[in-house]
Amino acid sequence: MTTEVINETTTPIDAAEFAALADHVLSNMHVSPLAELNILFIDPEPMAELHVRWLGLEGPTDVMSFPMDELRPGTAENEAPPGTLGDVVLCPQVAARQALEAGHSAVEEMLLLTVHGILHLLGYDHAEPAEKKEMFDLQRTLLLTFLAERGK
Repeated sequence: MTTEVINETTTPIDAAEFAALADHVLSNMHVSPLAELNILFIDPEPMAELHVRWLGLEGPTDVMSFPMDELRPGTAENEAPPGTLGDVVLCPQVAARQALEAGHSAVEEMLLLTVHGILHLLGYDHAEPAEKKEMFDLQRTLLLTFLAERGK
C-alpha cells in the first residue's frame, strides 16, 4: 500500500504508525497493495470549513473521509483492484477531547478514527443500526488485531 501521512498541525504524529495501521486495515480488507491512501491531520479551523462545505454542519469534527475511486473490499480469492482509495482527514484536537471523555489516549482515539475513516472509504456506513453494528464491530476487530500485532 502507498499511504502518505501528512501532519499540518503542531500535534506530534507518528506517521509510521498510522501508515502501518492503514496497511493492516487494507490488507485485511483485501485491497490491492498498489492502492493509494492519504491520511491528513489538520487543525480545527480547516476541519470546520470542510465540515460545513461537505456536510453542512457547523464546527470541527473528528474525522472525514473523501473517497476517490470508490474501491470496495475484496476477498482472499479476489482482491480489490489497485486505485486511489482517497483521503482520511483527522483533527487531533477534537480527537483529544473525545479521548478524554472515553478514558483512553488521544493516539488511541486517532487510530480508531483512522480505521473508521478507511472503512468509510471502502463503502461502509453507520446510518442504519445493522450497518452500524457491522462497521463498528469490524473497526474494533481491525484496531485490536493491529494493536495486538504491534504489542501495544
